[in-house]
Amino acid sequence: MSTPISRKNFLRLAGASVGALAVDGVVGSPAAAQTPTERAQEPGVEFVAYYFPQWHADPRNEQWFGPGWSEWEVLKSARPRFDGHDQPKRPLWGYTDESDPEQMARRIDAASSHGLNAFIFDWYWYDGPFLNGALDRGFLKADNADDLKFALMWANHDWWDLYPAKRRTLYDTLMPGATDRAGFERATDHVIANYMHHPRYWRVGGKAYFSIYDIGTLQTGLGGRPATRAALDDLRARAARAGVGELHLNVVVNQWMPDINAMVADLGFDSVTHYTWIHHEYDLLTQIATPYDTVRESAARSWQRFDGDFEAPYFPVVSMGWDPSPRTAQSDVYEHIGYPFTPVFTKNTPGEFRQALQAAREFVSKPEHELKIVAINAWNEWTEGSYLEPDVEHGMAYLDALRTVSARAR
Repeated sequence: MSTPISRKNFLRLAGASVGALAVDGVVGSPAAAQTPTERAQEPGVEFVAYYFPQWHADPRNEQWFGPGWSEWEVLKSARPRFDGHDQPKRPLWGYTDESDPEQMARRIDAASSHGLNAFIFDWYWYDGPFLNGALDRGFLKADNADDLKFALMWANHDWWDLYPAKRRTLYDTLMPGATDRAGFERATDHVIANYMHHPRYWRVGGKAYFSIYDIGTLQTGLGGRPATRAALDDLRARAARAGVGELHLNVVVNQWMPDINAMVADLGFDSVTHYTWIHHEYDLLTQIATPYDTVRESAARSWQRFDGDFEAPYFPVVSMGWDPSPRTAQSDVYEHIGYPFTPVFTKNTPGEFRQALQAAREFVSKPEHELKIVAINAWNEWTEGSYLEPDVEHGMAYLDALRTVSARAR
């Protein structure tokens, strides 16, 4: 029997870490009509996508892996690891530099014209910014940046060497995610000064959205729960003094966290969500190839449970797929032994993805559901097999599925 992923390893790694109507991978006519039901999107539903920014050269990556390195190099090396394994993934736009504002403009146009309201950038800070070129040089300098909103999720996990990962349970830590109070203030002062004042910064209920990925690591660095509450309260106060206004603080949770309600109440978070289906459906992955519809149906049932279990407002995430095998050494046997050696989703066709989006829209549209938000994993998690960006096999089909459900096509 394969050894399951350890809770510690998964929490440190998972998600670190992003035209024509098409159904089940068949691209139809660009003039394909939407039904009246699809046009009648419930008012106020927002679709946002996590954006993973490791598709440009960063000085630290270049120090570790060589000049010009980005995670495209990992994707290019991917190979099928079992019968029917859909690898390698090939981006339709090529292996482009996301920090180039012209290349980012194409991403913004595709996102905004297919019903996306905002990118939530995975934001990294390890005693200074890391992988910030996509946002700072790409997104914010694109000539159409006003067409799409953006916000940040502080991906404050340890940064491990997974490029590629070999068969072992522990990986070298290149940069620790924990930060003390002084480091926390430097990081969040940078966020306030450089991003939250931007007119296109995404707000929820009028409040600037800011999310924390690894609340355990945050509490460890800050010295416990009371100290973390004090730091978060101070963050709210500093943002207010800087003219940002109120903050909407969100926390990413997962199935291994004990007593989530107590943590959220103690720390004063405004909402909870997940980063990927793997965060709450991991126990379903008992076979190396897991059908997407199995996870999709279970996720929809879980959302109903979360609405009852969580005392803070909750909004769901829809995963386009899951396949971290590109991050593993391609010569190694691929078995279920812990991230990134995990089972993968199979048959995650555009039609299946559309059904998942539709279910999420219906869920958040219930009158009693407070937050009319659907998050998507992800815009570009290519090396975890979850992306909206067009690929060679399906073209724009996943984006077309989003546009059909969001009914916001121009």
